[in-house]
Amino acid sequence: MQRSEPLHQQVARNIRNDIEAGRIRDGQQLPSTRELAAEWNVSPFTINEAMDALIKEGLVISKPRAGRVVHAPHVTSAALPKPTSPRVIFVGGYAGSGKTELGRVIARGTGWPMLDKDTITRPVVEVALELLGLSPNDRESAVYVDKVRPREYEALSGAMMENVQCGNSAIVTAPFIREFSDSAWVSRIQATCQSLGATPTFVWVFCDADTMRGYVRHRGAARDAHKLANWDEYIAGINLDLRPPVPHVVIDNSASSRPLQDQAEKLISKVLSESQDNR
Repeated sequence: MQRSEPLHQQVARNIRNDIEAGRIRDGQQLPSTRELAAEWNVSPFTINEAMDALIKEGLVISKPRAGRVVHAPHVTSAALPKPTSPRVIFVGGYAGSGKTELGRVIARGTGWPMLDKDTITRPVVEVALELLGLSPNDRESAVYVDKVRPREYEALSGAMMENVQCGNSAIVTAPFIREFSDSAWVSRIQATCQSLGATPTFVWVFCDADTMRGYVRHRGAARDAHKLANWDEYIAGINLDLRPPVPHVVIDNSASSRPLQDQAEKLISKVLSESQDNR
């Protein structure tokens, strides 16, 4: 399969996204070249090329006896203007697109709570599936899709509404595949937000198939096993051109795109400027 980007750029981009999303923190020592090579299933030479790229960007520095260390001081949310009324950013995308990373970057840049579907619901979903006699990693069966999945989104919407009722803005991350394909659902969630005095923004994270596969393989989540084992079939069954049926923002997390941090900053500025305009 032809790769969408050189291996060292793929590794560098994913590590960069993890740094910007706060999974790898400022001042944290990175694993050794050998450990990173094993983690990414690439050669030490590839890791050194990736590290050289991150060092040139200033995100990683090399310290004597300490090895490579993350250098990522960030502007705190206190320095940002506050919206005049709650904003809700709905971030959707396929598995491995980078929607959770984008949500974390936005949360770090705004100080708003991040509500991620998997974080909120996965432990309960796994127990529920086991009690139903299914694998806790099942995300394909009719039982999960028809019975369990709707309750996940119900819980996610409830958490969003509770925050908005308290006057908080929120970032809501989930695949939203069915939801963003359903004009009626979008209309309902718009009406719900507006009834609470909040303004919704819909964001779709686009990522090419090869890049998604690399990310899904690397994160090694058990729930992705079926997708990876049947990747060609999975890709053939999804619509990479899916977009919300209302005005929205597309974040391109493919290999050739601008850094996720840059796109997140532009999105935050857009949302905040719209808040100022609506005064």
